[in-house]
Amino acid sequence: MAGHDTPRRDRVRVEEAIGRQIARLRAERKLSLTELGEALGRYLDKPWSRQAVHQAERGQRAFTAAELTGLALALDTSIPALFRVEDGGVELPGRAVSPEDYRSVLLSRERESPLDGLEELIVALHDIEAVLSRPALARLARIGRVAEQVAGQVAAAEGA
Repeated sequence: MAGHDTPRRDRVRVEEAIGRQIARLRAERKLSLTELGEALGRYLDKPWSRQAVHQAERGQRAFTAAELTGLALALDTSIPALFRVEDGGVELPGRAVSPEDYRSVLLSRERESPLDGLEELIVALHDIEAVLSRPALARLARIGRVAEQVAGQVAAAEGA
């Protein structure tokens, strides 16, 4: 695998990548640190404190398989989505991994089922939903509807 020459500033530790996604998803779902910690308690032995969630978001802790599963369930996402990196590669204890190699291990190369890739689609739809739910876009949509109504009224008035 190539990637050992990825510049350091473009790499993050895997824990940091996961932490960034936890923070992003928590914010999109409008959950407080405490609320996410409590939601995790439904899937794990006990809830996480707000400090534990904060440490996780800052990439200051390693994650067990059970914790990753609990996070995915609590945040209504997939486990691979938690590993997403926006730009650059990742740094593992033994070496740096290029963005291309990192993405290739997250996206299945073998499509054994018609539902493969569905998780990636769901993640993309969540991202689109977050963009479309922004107040500025809602205002633009309302302006567009009003403009269509006015145009219809003008056309009707001209035709009469």
